Amino acid sequence: MNVEAPHIEYGQLAPLLIILGVAVAGILVEAFVPRRHRYSTQLVLALGGQIAALVAVVSVTAGLGSSTGNSAAVGSLAVDRPALFVQGLLLLIGILGVLLAAERRIPASAGGGLDGFTPQAAAVPGSVAEKVAAKAVVAQTEIFPLMMLALAGMMIFGAADDLLTMFVALEVLSLPLYLMCGLARRRRLVSQEAALKYFLLGAFASAFFLYGIALLYGYAGGFGLDDIATAIAGAGPQPAGGPALALAGAGLLAVGILFKVGAVPFHSWIPDVYQGAPTPVTAFMAAATKIAAFGAMLRIFYVALPGLAADWRPMMWIIAIITMVVGTLTAVTQSDVKRMLAYSAVAHTGFILTGVIALDDAGVSATLFYLFAYGFSTLGAFALAGLVRRADGEEETALAQWAGLGRRYPVVGVVFSLFLLAFAGIPLTSGFVSKFAVFKAAAQGGAGALVIIGVIASAVAAYFYVRVIVLMFFTDPPADAPEVVAPSVFTTGAVTVTAAVTFALGALPQPLLDLVNDAQQFVR
Repeated sequence: MNVEAPHIEYGQLAPLLIILGVAVAGILVEAFVPRRHRYSTQLVLALGGQIAALVAVVSVTAGLGSSTGNSAAVGSLAVDRPALFVQGLLLLIGILGVLLAAERRIPASAGGGLDGFTPQAAAVPGSVAEKVAAKAVVAQTEIFPLMMLALAGMMIFGAADDLLTMFVALEVLSLPLYLMCGLARRRRLVSQEAALKYFLLGAFASAFFLYGIALLYGYAGGFGLDDIATAIAGAGPQPAGGPALALAGAGLLAVGILFKVGAVPFHSWIPDVYQGAPTPVTAFMAAATKIAAFGAMLRIFYVALPGLAADWRPMMWIIAIITMVVGTLTAVTQSDVKRMLAYSAVAHTGFILTGVIALDDAGVSATLFYLFAYGFSTLGAFALAGLVRRADGEEETALAQWAGLGRRYPVVGVVFSLFLLAFAGIPLTSGFVSKFAVFKAAAQGGAGALVIIGVIASAVAAYFYVRVIVLMFFTDPPADAPEVVAPSVFTTGAVTVTAAVTFALGALPQPLLDLVNDAQQFVR
């Protein structure tokens, strides 16, 4: 019997292949390149590979022309505009994430220090920068291939056209993140605790996800999203097990994906992991994981499960409401900046879910716009939080210690305030346009009551964002006030880009709105 060899569309898969190649090359660098050359080699490899992959994404998108896209790799991956948009966004976030990681990994012998200290700052006798720079003697270059592996998994996760590929991508993106969370050298116990919690809870979530895949495979007789949609619609052979099997599989699948986006009640890992992981890892993870997970969620609900919308939409209503309420009310009570941002991320998950619930093209474009804006703002906020240090060189995230920070460091205070105002949805920031877009899509999709709850939650959330701004600018600093260390060009560039995008999307959102409107059609 002759078996036809599978046809692989290498050109359309070029962005994924480039990042996977960079990850493998990074592992080989760790094994064979002398330690003194690893940092520069890994940095050039990671940045160059991501830029090349981004160019490939643009080229593949242009090659689609007027078509909605097609399936590749024997139907396991979708090459359509939503997938390419998510991949391009992940690469942009990945480039900024590598810059933040590079800031922390400069060896002291090269004239710099870990944790964002420039040689000039370290030269000040008795300064916080000098104390931490003295400890900066080892470069953890393994973070670069780990980040590339996680990024490759995220790119596959949002483009997977069958559930088996989606599960493999979920594991590929998760395992490197577990390791990256435990890389903090000077906060080893807290960092390793965060990694262990993330690993254990992530393993449970993956088990739910896999069990859901098994049930849907038993129902539809295939892993493909189109196969599942066809079986639910009743267009193919009579499925085994009846609708109860499909509902059970969809519910278990939703548990796994809701864990990744951080929705209540599957959010308990977020504050501990965000607080314990190294801040550049937190910044990358908070932005990129949410983008990839929501990309996969859109594909699952819009391509595979639209026939069960009458069943899953009411449940998603409930989850969106409790996510917005719990995230907002819990953030109000936080006294730690990173935990406040973590619960803010939970609340934003609820806001993004309102766009998913719309279940139309407007919901897709609004969700993609929100992910773009939120990803840049989140990465910038965590990048700035990592620059505030105590006298012993440790990060200072206690909210009370940030009193007067904006008066002593006006640039940091103003830029951090910009990110907070964007999270609150204040006009002339990206957050306002994002929330308006998802609320409008939800209202048009018949979820007007959900929009009212979202607006109320946004108003309450504005309190704890403005509270931080008032604390930074209108409160006297404590006696042991922390310092803001001078960042190098890496963090400076990352923060500048994120702040510019946050403001530009609030003032001139139309170019991105046009782009997401063109990226709202899934290939089916």
